[in-house]
Amino acid sequence: MKIAVVTDSTAYLPQKDIEKYNIRIVPIPVIMDGKTYQEGIDITTDQFFEKLRTSDSFPSTSQPSVGELVELYENLGDQGYDTVISIHLAATISGLFNTLKTVVAPQVKKVKVIPIDSKITVMLMGNLVLEAARMAQRGENVANIIKRIEHLQQTMNEYFVVDDLQNLVRGGRLSNASAFLGSVLKIKPILTFDDQDKIVAFEKVRSAKRALKRVEDLFEEQVKDAPYPVRMIVIHANDKQAALNWQKKLAKQYPQYPIDLSYFGPVIGAHLGEKALALAWMEDIEQ
Repeated sequence: MKIAVVTDSTAYLPQKDIEKYNIRIVPIPVIMDGKTYQEGIDITTDQFFEKLRTSDSFPSTSQPSVGELVELYENLGDQGYDTVISIHLAATISGLFNTLKTVVAPQVKKVKVIPIDSKITVMLMGNLVLEAARMAQRGENVANIIKRIEHLQQTMNEYFVVDDLQNLVRGGRLSNASAFLGSVLKIKPILTFDDQDKIVAFEKVRSAKRALKRVEDLFEEQVKDAPYPVRMIVIHANDKQAALNWQKKLAKQYPQYPIDLSYFGPVIGAHLGEKALALAWMEDIEQ
């Protein structure tokens, strides 16, 4: 059995890992001022946030075309693969997974396509993809890869501190938005994914400093009895210095946990807005 691994551009994987493990990336379209860009192809993260500051309208996101997806999978079949494990951002924030499952996969004849809802996004999803690709490279079977992904999903969590809820509210990605009026109350909303994998407003805190401290407390509470090694990820939306400062502070507080630095690219940044910070964690796939 020859297994290919596919994901979308919101995994924000380093290029060296994409090349090393032969991971295929499906770019997600971002629409700004009537123009469509392919994330990671014809717009960089820096370019996106620069355009966002002068945009006449809120950006939106779309799905890759069915034809492009079918062509990608058929090409993998032509290359000798018989199975594709295709891991994508949470079905609660994008229709891509359901499109793959109900529309695309049935059309593909040359290879078996197994769509997987990561139930998350960004580098947490990226780590699921990396683990799947490494296992495929080692010759592991599909059942073992899926079992491992499902296990890792149970270890993942993430809290976001955002400057403004407007993008999430307008995009319909925040399920309990009516409870939080961040821009009006001058609060720092803390968001997370709930048990249904939806982005929800978790708490409202009066300052950024208090919000970050609250996220640290939540992390500490939730990993103190973890029966596996934990890896942390600090993620930022065009505020690398703030992310580096937080990473440095966390490294002093929790020297026992490795801490990676990652970012929100155009697609996720379109919903969270600039200056968002997040702390994510999961079982350490490097150990």
